[in-house]
Amino acid sequence: MILVTGATGNIGRELTRELDTKSAKLRLLVRDPARAAGLSDRAERAVGDLGEPSTLTPAFAGVDTLFLLTQGIGTDYTAAAIAAAEAAGVSHIVHLSSLHVTLDPRPAMARWHHEREEIIRASAIPATFLRPGGFMTNAFDWLPTIREGNHVLDPVGPGRYAPIDPADIAAVAALVLTEAGHQDKEYVLTGDETLTVTEQVRVISETIGRDIEVREVTTPDEAVRFRFPNGAPQALADAVTEGFKLMRADSVGFRTDTVQRLLGCKPRTFADWCARNADAFRRPETA
Repeated sequence: MILVTGATGNIGRELTRELDTKSAKLRLLVRDPARAAGLSDRAERAVGDLGEPSTLTPAFAGVDTLFLLTQGIGTDYTAAAIAAAEAAGVSHIVHLSSLHVTLDPRPAMARWHHEREEIIRASAIPATFLRPGGFMTNAFDWLPTIREGNHVLDPVGPGRYAPIDPADIAAVAALVLTEAGHQDKEYVLTGDETLTVTEQVRVISETIGRDIEVREVTTPDEAVRFRFPNGAPQALADAVTEGFKLMRADSVGFRTDTVQRLLGCKPRTFADWCARNADAFRRPETA
């Protein structure tokens, strides 16, 4: 039995589909069953919350393999999941971490991911760590300003990175969850093309047939508000500011061939992703 956390998110939905095609025995940990309504009918639903450890015992019962995705800036959710996994006798954990844990010095955002990895290692449950870079779905963060003012704020200027499609992360995760030989491995996952924000916006513009303006961010506070319009804890705001600074400084961009080596095909391109999600970027009246 495979238990998937984060099943209703961008990666979790794709992973559920991948595992469904493999006819894997599958259970989804969900806080709100309604949000999982469009997912596989074959998959069991377990209502629970990593933030409420008392709800996890029935969700983990009979589970052999765990896909663990935790959000936020703390480690409590990871600790709760590992305690439940140990109690249930889980034999393999596939954990979604971050490329940035490989950096030296390690930035603040990566330190949280590293602490989660260390909690998993201390459990002695064999684990595989997936370390993706930036997601293509981060472009959805641009939707409010595209819809309201037909522009995108750019906090990284000449900085380049190789965004990865969550569908590729999910395909790798499904492989690792269902195939032997991946325990105690660490896989750094990126897309195959390095892009600036301006270049990504140009691809979106070409896809939807409408020019979108790119405006450079002028202050760190503006960058944080753009990423978190409803505000963010100071520690998270500082980490985001640091991350944008590091991205701006990298005008080459880092990428790996891990996806191609594991899956036998090149990662999906940003243009591919935009074509699949074009309607989200069109104005409602033209969608």
